[in-house]
Formats: sequence, structure tokens, C-alpha cells
Amino acid sequence: MGMQYNSDQIAQILPHRYPFALVDKIIDGEPGKWAKGIKCVTVNEPFFQGHFPQKHVMPGVLLIEAMAQVGGVAILALPENKGKLAFLGRVHDARFRRQVVPGDVVEMECVLTKQRGPIGVGTCKATVDGQVAVTAEITFAIGQE
Repeated sequence: MGMQYNSDQIAQILPHRYPFALVDKIIDGEPGKWAKGIKCVTVNEPFFQGHFPQKHVMPGVLLIEAMAQVGGVAILALPENKGKLAFLGRVHDARFRRQVVPGDVVEMECVLTKQRGPIGVGTCKATVDGQVAVTAEITFAIGQE
């Protein structure tokens, strides 16, 4: 097993806080290469008040953000990136294949495929019960606070 972080340890790497901390734990990975994380979806999430009141569905943009945060842990876990930020630069070829609802455990993986200077690309996938929910390629830029 590679990287393993609980929510307190993730908060030491990523700047995101409630209600925007979207990764509950990192279960595997290698700094600078890839990470796998978990998001446990609960009906108590604030976005379910408006998306949608009659049928709770996790917004696709938040699934993209959650996958990007997993990638952020992968890149920001490198010692040379400690205290830096990873900004989302582009989302390419996002595909939504399954709705994510309260009670789902979303397993997300982001593999960093390219990096040139402060710019990098990650290939991301989120699954629920082995079914693909979302895939996307994200571009990020590492910067200072």
C-alpha cells in the first residue's frame, strides 16, 4: 500500500474546508504519480438542499472537483510542493455515466500523466460499486498561496 491519509491529514495537504472538502480519505497512491480516494455521500450534504429537493443527485461539477482534489493530494504530497496550491485549469472529455446519490461510496482515482513545470494533466475516474460514474481529464497549475 502506498499513501494513506485520513481527513485530518488531507487537510494538512489541501486548503479545502467545509463545505468544499470533498475527499474523506486517501486509500492508496504514490506522491507525484497517482492517488485513490474515497467520498462517502450523505444526505446531510448542503448541496442536496437545492440539487434536487425532490430527487437528491450529487452535482456533476462536484464530482469533477472531488476527483481533482484526489489529484491535488497526489501532486501536493510531494515535499517540494508543500504549502502550494493546485488550481484547476481545464476539464476535458468529462463523461457522466451514473448518478451519485446519498448512501453511495465514491471511489476516485487520478493518475498524473504529464507534467511540464507547474502545469500537469491527470486522468480521473470515479466509480460506485464497481460501476463507472464519471471519467475526465483535468489540467492543473501549481501555484503559491
